[in-house]
Amino acid sequence: MTNPRHIIAAIETEYRRYKSLGEGTMSQLEDEQLLWQPTPESLSIAMIVWHVSGNLESRFTDFLTTDGEKLWRNRDSEFEVRRAARDEVLAKWERGWKILFDALASLTDADLVRMVVIRGVAATVGEALERSLAHTIYHAGQMTYLGKMLRRDAWKYLSIPPGGSVAYNANPTLEKGRS
Repeated sequence: MTNPRHIIAAIETEYRRYKSLGEGTMSQLEDEQLLWQPTPESLSIAMIVWHVSGNLESRFTDFLTTDGEKLWRNRDSEFEVRRAARDEVLAKWERGWKILFDALASLTDADLVRMVVIRGVAATVGEALERSLAHTIYHAGQMTYLGKMLRRDAWKYLSIPPGGSVAYNANPTLEKGRS
């Protein structure tokens, strides 16, 4: 008997991996560093959190039944400079992820071919999940890059550190099914 959630579970695992990278980055930073922008045109980690969470909230609220770009979302405001406290940033982060994971929990692999709508454009659930996952990964990478810039030599790597490939390959603990 096959697992009716094999693909959905794999997608959820990847979302959780990148949620963890974002959290690992934020945990290494001082409160003010969450608000830091390298240039006026750049995003801060707090701005990225607002955007990722806003995107997840919009896309996955009533995922199968309403357009993924909700009328109540104000995407442009997600990129405004904000003076949010750490607990507010973390709460915003968790809110978007909770909505995503609740939506994924209700899906099976059979749902991957169902149709959803995002900004008036139809896509399969599978296509919508691929697009959302790629978008989320992109922004988790931005957060990590900013964290490395801020922490410099004090940065604790969240994946295989430079020069650590041989040791890691001898014991690949981050790979699926390994411990």
